Amino acid sequence: MPPLPADEEPIPLSAVQHAVYCLRQAALIHLERLWDENRFTAEGDVLHAVADKGGSRRGRGVRRVLSLPLGSVRLNLTGIADLVEFQPVSGGGERAFPVEYKRGKPKLHRADEVQLCAQALCLEEMTEQPVPEGALFYAQTRRRVIVPFDADLRALTEATVADLARLLGTRITPPPTPHRSRCRACSLLDLCRPDTVSRPVRCWRDQTLARLLEAP
Repeated sequence: MPPLPADEEPIPLSAVQHAVYCLRQAALIHLERLWDENRFTAEGDVLHAVADKGGSRRGRGVRRVLSLPLGSVRLNLTGIADLVEFQPVSGGGERAFPVEYKRGKPKLHRADEVQLCAQALCLEEMTEQPVPEGALFYAQTRRRVIVPFDADLRALTEATVADLARLLGTRITPPPTPHRSRCRACSLLDLCRPDTVSRPVRCWRDQTLARLLEAP
């Protein structure tokens, strides 16, 4: 992905996760500045409370930095990592290993992985060192899930950032594409109203298609 214009407003790292989950959700939050709490977001706030205190500590040769500010000029990203562990490497120096705290358990979609990979791309640009993997820590399982930043995940992450940049550039909120399980878990369900909004859109599409098919 080529560098974005310097006058573009930086894209929050959190928006990358929102965009994978649902582009409309990303637009409602980052364009229309809408937000609402539910049990899931409240649990997430509690989980991040420790990381938000910031600070640095060292143990077993690993330097651990909480709430580390991140940024990428090339991708026009900015945000804060929950935790970055700087692990010693042979020959001297350190290698960054980002850790993102998540409530719940591993998910079928890749939103969490893409957000973590975006952090890795920022760290690679900032440290000028490769970041081959990181981890997602899920509160429900109390386990880390190691995430390799392979070519497919990197490509998905950069494509998501590009889609998000175009979306924010247009400043137009896309119509909903209802997804039963994701919509049900979304804190913006009452503000988004996917069924109410999408029904007229589908009706208009079907009527337009019918007229085109009937045309001589």
